[in-house]
Amino acid sequence: MKNLNRIIIPVFALLLLASCSSISSLTMGVTEPARVPIPSDVLSVGIINRSIPSEGNSALDKIDKILSLEGLNLDKEGAEASVTGLKDELSRINRFEKIEIIDDIEVQRKGLGVFPAALNWDRIEQICEANDVDVIFSLELYDTNTLVDYEATTVNLPNSFGIKADIPGHKVTLRTALKNGWRVYDPQSKLVLDEFIYNKEIVSVGAGINPMKAVEAVVGRKEAVMELSTGLGNLYALKIRPMSKRVTRNYFIRGTNNFEVGQRRAQAGDWNGAANLWEKELNNSDGKIAGRACYNMAIINEINGDLNKAMEFASKSYTDYNNRDALRYINILKYRIAERRELDRQLSR
Repeated sequence: MKNLNRIIIPVFALLLLASCSSISSLTMGVTEPARVPIPSDVLSVGIINRSIPSEGNSALDKIDKILSLEGLNLDKEGAEASVTGLKDELSRINRFEKIEIIDDIEVQRKGLGVFPAALNWDRIEQICEANDVDVIFSLELYDTNTLVDYEATTVNLPNSFGIKADIPGHKVTLRTALKNGWRVYDPQSKLVLDEFIYNKEIVSVGAGINPMKAVEAVVGRKEAVMELSTGLGNLYALKIRPMSKRVTRNYFIRGTNNFEVGQRRAQAGDWNGAANLWEKELNNSDGKIAGRACYNMAIINEINGDLNKAMEFASKSYTDYNNRDALRYINILKYRIAERRELDRQLSR
């Protein structure tokens, strides 16, 4: 019985504490500015692939070709998959009138596995003018590097009688590291709007009676590389548009009857009705209550999209009534106001 009491009492205390909590939480949707800020007047884009290994790297490229067990030219085909993935996703976004893959130019990089120097603006302008595009998306880097690890193991194979048995064999693990790097060139502003590198790894495992059989058992590596490469192109395209996300906010539900009724209204979706009650407590003689009311009014103004008014109420909650929660909220609102400013700038360009 004593052990049971030791369990029941802490649980009861936690339930009591939760029931007496002075705050509740809500979630709301907010819009973040695009990671890649394409000017709003850009209607046509070109996509180039600088990742084709140059002649100076042909010997190194052959190493990858030997390790590419499902087919040659893994880097070349993977880069093409990334470019196609980017174009397909840009088309689905329906942001541009023209999206063109430009593959008849010589812009190969001179390194292997290293992010190259940016193209000069004269070259970018030539490409844009020749192909009637406004902005260039460039696959600057695409490289796969495969490490092979062998180990002795047992494999389960049928013997001459058709009965499966464990026999000595070999296990091979292929770890394919993939680098995928992008830049976006805007010749109008002469700015590199973004540069980004993805680093991913694909692990393939196979087993057989000898090392070569083990290698042969590793199937689907190339398909996995192609799928990942296409997905990385898709993912980069999504960075050009503002993204919605859900955020959590706390608000006060204890202090006076108005807070308690306001909570029930908020839970029912009547946020304006809740705000009407919180507003009545703004001049409460108890500074703690007034501070909570100011804080909740900041929350309702953020919900309604008025971030400046939300900042006014949050600032008053902290400066006039020393509400520590409001100080943390002020910093959140500062970040949101900066995001809103950047979003407005992107949409007005």
